[in-house]
Amino acid sequence: MILDPAPGSDDERLRFAQLQSRLGPMFRDVFSHPAAPRTIVVVPSMSLDPDVLAKIAGAAHYEERQLGMLMFLRLPRTRIVYVTSQPIAPVIIDYYLNLLGGVPASHARKRLVMLSAYDGSLRALTDKILERPRLLARVREAIGDPKLAHLSCFNTTHRERTLAVQLGVPLYGCDPALSQLGSKSGSRTLFREAGVPHPKGYESLRDVHDVAAAIAAMRRDEPLLRRVVVKLEEGFSGEGNAILDLDEAPSELGTIEHWLRDALIQKLRCEAAGETPETYFAKFAAMGGIVEAWIEGDVKRSPSVQLRVTPTAELELISTHDQVLGGPSGQVFLGSTFPADGAYRAALHEAGRRIGEVLRARGVLGRFGVDFVAVWREGSWDLAAIEINLRKGGTTLPFQMLQFLTDGRYDQASGEFVTPLGQPRCYYATDNLVRPEYRRFIPEDLVDVLVENGLHFDETTQEGVVFNLIGALSEHGKLGLVCIARDHEGALALYERTMHILDAEASRSPSEILTA
Repeated sequence: MILDPAPGSDDERLRFAQLQSRLGPMFRDVFSHPAAPRTIVVVPSMSLDPDVLAKIAGAAHYEERQLGMLMFLRLPRTRIVYVTSQPIAPVIIDYYLNLLGGVPASHARKRLVMLSAYDGSLRALTDKILERPRLLARVREAIGDPKLAHLSCFNTTHRERTLAVQLGVPLYGCDPALSQLGSKSGSRTLFREAGVPHPKGYESLRDVHDVAAAIAAMRRDEPLLRRVVVKLEEGFSGEGNAILDLDEAPSELGTIEHWLRDALIQKLRCEAAGETPETYFAKFAAMGGIVEAWIEGDVKRSPSVQLRVTPTAELELISTHDQVLGGPSGQVFLGSTFPADGAYRAALHEAGRRIGEVLRARGVLGRFGVDFVAVWREGSWDLAAIEINLRKGGTTLPFQMLQFLTDGRYDQASGEFVTPLGQPRCYYATDNLVRPEYRRFIPEDLVDVLVENGLHFDETTQEGVVFNLIGALSEHGKLGLVCIARDHEGALALYERTMHILDAEASRSPSEILTA
């Protein structure tokens, strides 16, 4: 009997490296052949700090965001093993399987294994699997031949490395040993190495005293600096950011650092709901972080670029987006529009490639995204890189669904997505459509509404709406959707029509529904 190596041990790292060496040949010999047999093990674990997860409404249902992976069942000999914390309602699985054009849902269902830990706690799903040996054994059994399988996760940490080793399959994602490259400090370091503009600031800070000293140094270098943003090293979707205004800061260099230490505790404005400066800096002391100059501008946007390093070490440009942000100071990710504005799309491509080349040279594998701030100045857009995300993100599912549903491709020359007939497609996507009255819906209700009102995706026109986070609807009144159309205006109009219909349906009485 071969025992699994101890988590975090040198033996585990060695076995992990051996498993990862399979990915290159598998990518050449299996991934590139649609009819080749393969198994994808999907573990959509959000392996993040529990305090971060607790601030996300309906976080437990975010495991549904990778249900777009079920579209791989269009490949006739592909099997998927999908593991979740809690069972996903059959009506939600049916919804995705019925999006499989040209493949009977019954055939796809035979190649899908859904497993659950039956544990709704706000802990990483990967931990829940690892602490349940019989569940782990069921996953192993469902995989079949491990030489034809790989593991897909939301993000990769030491937990996912342990899971890959215990399952005996490679992990299609970044080696956890490289995770620092995607931290806030690591991002700034890589931007400098790639020669990509980014905000002035300081990284690798450990506590409130470091932050105060860094801001004081920034103010000495730039006396007109009006505000700064403090960021937790491992913040998620902007929830780990906080703003400090400097309008009241003293001009005397000898007293500003003392003022800053007090102001950071008394005047800091945290982006996450319910966060206080005291709790924020307690987390900062444990995690570390950075401080940056707030980028000023009357006209600002938040574009991003998504790339991938394949198992054969090729760097691929995947997409660009303009992010839709909210929160107290507009730093919380709410959704996105695809593609990004053509005025700076080429610049995003170029900056993304430069950053991607550095990451590829460091050994990064899989999908990643780079966020920017674009400011309109003197007749042109200035781009500043602010963050690297070495994981799947909020733009991953929408773009995957667009690809799968249309069989189209991203044209790197134009930065547009085109169908096989050469027609352009855009989308407006959000995973944060929240209305208290939507709690009146259960998943079956949503399916009724979308069918009765023609909101589902239409294969003939290759336009329509795709829903996600359906499980969060009844408990949190929260829903995600992707509105696909020929242009941005059409996608936004489809989103507004969808909201109008959902609002109207949520206001109907039982008698109105029964007599309809």
